[in-house]
Amino acid sequence: MRVRPVTLSDGRYIAYYDFNDGEWTAVHGEHPDVRQAVRVGLDRSSELRWNPLLGEWIVTATHRQDRTFLPPPDHCPFCPGTAAAGGEISAPTYDLVVLENRFPSLQPNPGSPSVETTDLFPVQPAQGVCEVVLYSPIHTLTLADAPAEQIYKTILVWTSRWTELRKLPFVKYIFIFENKGEAIGVTLHHPHGQIYAYPFVPPRIRTELDRSKQYQDDTGNCLVCTVMAKERQSGERMITENDSFSAFIPFSARWPYEVHVVARRHCQALDDLSTSEQRDLALLLKTLLSGYDQLFNVSFPYVMVLHQKPCDSENYGFYHFHLEFYPPMRSATRLKYLAGTETGAGMFINDTLPESKASELRSKIRPAVWGHGQ
Repeated sequence: MRVRPVTLSDGRYIAYYDFNDGEWTAVHGEHPDVRQAVRVGLDRSSELRWNPLLGEWIVTATHRQDRTFLPPPDHCPFCPGTAAAGGEISAPTYDLVVLENRFPSLQPNPGSPSVETTDLFPVQPAQGVCEVVLYSPIHTLTLADAPAEQIYKTILVWTSRWTELRKLPFVKYIFIFENKGEAIGVTLHHPHGQIYAYPFVPPRIRTELDRSKQYQDDTGNCLVCTVMAKERQSGERMITENDSFSAFIPFSARWPYEVHVVARRHCQALDDLSTSEQRDLALLLKTLLSGYDQLFNVSFPYVMVLHQKPCDSENYGFYHFHLEFYPPMRSATRLKYLAGTETGAGMFINDTLPESKASELRSKIRPAVWGHGQ
């Protein structure tokens, strides 16, 4: 894998990841210098504000109000050769691309906050990193439609960015995710994922860390390992698995077709995975995402998230690497919306039974195969 950084006309960085050298797992070339990233937006346009009642940070980013919204295919900024027309890509084609978000919530060199900090209402510059990962130059090629080899390349790029971004002193947690489909709220159709490098551990991850630590202190066991073992033993909520990963709808699923993909070996992050585990993850994701699309014969919308350990020097041996999928569809014609109880109270209501939805999804699963390449 060769990395080729380029500076865009507005000063943001972009990196082309090429896999033509025949040695995919070794990284050659130079990574973009994130620390030298230019400021996006005006001074005082973004900041971190502390919620004293919930004990968590929120971000304001007023420059995001004008971000690109669902352009037609011939004006897609992520398709090859669009730089002359205001797009991001000058190359005639590419394998995978990582670029600094044009409308970031967090940035390495943020401006000053718009208000003064106080004891009750702390404010900080919105320092962090927001990157976009382009899976393919093909405007309509989703991960579900991509060959397993392309998903494997994506995992290698994820791992490369995890390794690089964690070196930044202001980064405490790296969150890799994908928003897919208009039902989720995407503003660009070209298949892509995102990477947020936070200056703090976000609340959902903090809760998982605390629960995992408490369970290990109480029992001596890994909580996620125990959950996975129970799901595999029962089988009624299992979707698919291979030698390295298991996928199941969790016992307490909040979304009808929510799926957790869990590493079968106890590990904490992407860079813990062996080459065979990376390949198995690619195959399982291909299998799962193809099954999603077969449910209602549509390109299935979802949020995909990777849950890893924080990137500081603490010992997180009690935690367990996994992915989670939150699809909003509850039937072929109906969506699951977050209403009063979910948004205002934090309690989800699932209108379906995980066991029946697992059976339904499992019937659409066809094991993926490795085609060509590495």
